[in-house]
Amino acid sequence: MNILIILNDPPYGTERVYNALRLAHALLKRSSGSVVTVFLMADAVLAARAGQQTPEGYYNVERMLRRIVAAKGRLLLCGTCMDARGLPADQMMQGADRSTMDALAEATEDADRILVF
Repeated sequence: MNILIILNDPPYGTERVYNALRLAHALLKRSSGSVVTVFLMADAVLAARAGQQTPEGYYNVERMLRRIVAAKGRLLLCGTCMDARGLPADQMMQGADRSTMDALAEATEDADRILVF
């Protein structure tokens, strides 16, 4: 099954990104045949910024995204959204790929399930 998860919210301040990534982990764990693509757009692109430092005991979305990439999930970042926030590719975590609306359109057409947070 092809699953596309689209995130829009900032990584901290609400728990939407946190909960979406928890779901992505669960989906990757449940089915080795599933392809999970996480597309970060709007303020969610900040979730893939490298070098995040969070207080002890607080979730860290960069670490959560690294687990998705390690489990063979795809992590795509809206390039226009990165530019609007002054985020160059060299400040983003490894495994996060700068992407486009055309790539999101293709991922949407290919997906069996689409979840938007």
